[in-house]
Amino acid sequence: MKDLKKKTIRGLIWNFLERFFRFGIQFVVGIILARILSPKEFGLMGMLAIFISLSQVLIDSGLSSAIIRKQNASEKDYHTVFVFNILSSTLFFLILLLLSYPISGFYRQPVLQPILVVIAVGLIVEAAGSMHAARLNRKMNFKALTKISIIASLVSGVVAIFMAKMGYGIWSLVALNMIRVLLTTLLLWLFSKWKPKWRFDKASFQDLFSFGSKLLLSGLVDTVYNKGFYMLIGKMYSPMQLGYFNRGERFQSLVSENITGWISKVSYPMLTQIHDKKQLKRTYRVILKNMMFISFILLLGLAAVSESLIITLLGEKWRQAIPYLQLLVFAGIWLPVQAVNTDVLKVFGRSDLFLKVVLIKKSIAIPLMILTALISIKVMIYGMIFMAVLSYIINVYWSNKFVDYPLKEQLADILPSFFLALVNAFVVYEVGELLTTSPLITLLIQVGAGFLFIVLYGELTKHQIYANLKKTIFEILKRKAGFE
Repeated sequence: MKDLKKKTIRGLIWNFLERFFRFGIQFVVGIILARILSPKEFGLMGMLAIFISLSQVLIDSGLSSAIIRKQNASEKDYHTVFVFNILSSTLFFLILLLLSYPISGFYRQPVLQPILVVIAVGLIVEAAGSMHAARLNRKMNFKALTKISIIASLVSGVVAIFMAKMGYGIWSLVALNMIRVLLTTLLLWLFSKWKPKWRFDKASFQDLFSFGSKLLLSGLVDTVYNKGFYMLIGKMYSPMQLGYFNRGERFQSLVSENITGWISKVSYPMLTQIHDKKQLKRTYRVILKNMMFISFILLLGLAAVSESLIITLLGEKWRQAIPYLQLLVFAGIWLPVQAVNTDVLKVFGRSDLFLKVVLIKKSIAIPLMILTALISIKVMIYGMIFMAVLSYIINVYWSNKFVDYPLKEQLADILPSFFLALVNAFVVYEVGELLTTSPLITLLIQVGAGFLFIVLYGELTKHQIYANLKKTIFEILKRKAGFE
């Protein structure tokens, strides 16, 4: 257990660094591209999101999670999944090739046809490295994954910015995606040093697919919902409006998805190795309380600084994205706590219940999404907020059956952090309202005020979660040897 704890701490450190630098680079690149390009070009790319995401889910079919979870995964398993991924990605490349013309006709945007074909090629390239990534994840070798993602993000970002400045428009966004995928796969092969063989074992596939198939179906339903917003806005409104929604959603997800991914990527493989139910609950409580303390403060703070942030980083032409960001924060704020609860089902190997929970939630969410989209984009976001809260409640109902951690206990653990973050956000927002300086100066003062408020509150009240996080951060800074 001591060795597992050491590996987990190292994993958290490296996974945090990976996400911090990768998304930091992508964030900066996105800002520069948004200043060069128009909202319309981002909206056009957003129109294809659902088709690419559905293909990625189908190609993997939940088999990567099945490999990571399987206690005694063999070389035969890895080879089998590798062959399946290559064959399925080739199939979906051909499908997208055939559908590229009808899809561009659906949106009445002819430029989307060649773009979709090029991006579809990336599916095969991405599939070629998926098992190499799974092997590194299973071994908790996040140091290698960190180096890979930083290099791929940096190189692809530089090329995309150069192309945008040279006037390539939307093709610079295509290049951003394609170069990142290509470099990531090449580096995965280099760092993993695993050489796949063209061997497919039927029994191995059936064993892995029995678990992965439920994750596949749940992933498909989730993707239809999450990316369905892009398709509806792209069809019913203009590419410009989709571009504004896209930037607002990207700012929000930069926080919510990264917190979720940072914790889950390390906690999921680690928690599959804990077999004591009481210890599992204790670990989940610690994860939940610390994660939501950070999530509430950052996301509500993001809503408070949204105007000065968007005007400073993207410019006045993106002002219409501000109200979308402010509302989307209240939908994304529940994503981390949802993920923690659904991870319980995967840890216990109940992918069947995982699928059941997804189907229950999305049977409500998808009709609501379509109905609200008919009214306006803002009303649609209100529907997203309602579904985020309801989804959390449903998730807790099922996870409680395994770890005895009911909604009442969870709310008692996280609501104090929510109200603290709400007060902090109010202070930050009012500071911005009082200032008459430039957006950049306003943003810096607002961020400083929020940071100072949390630190003073934590120090004066001896806030337990704040104290624990502070202690952990100082320990990480002192453990430079732990990065070796």
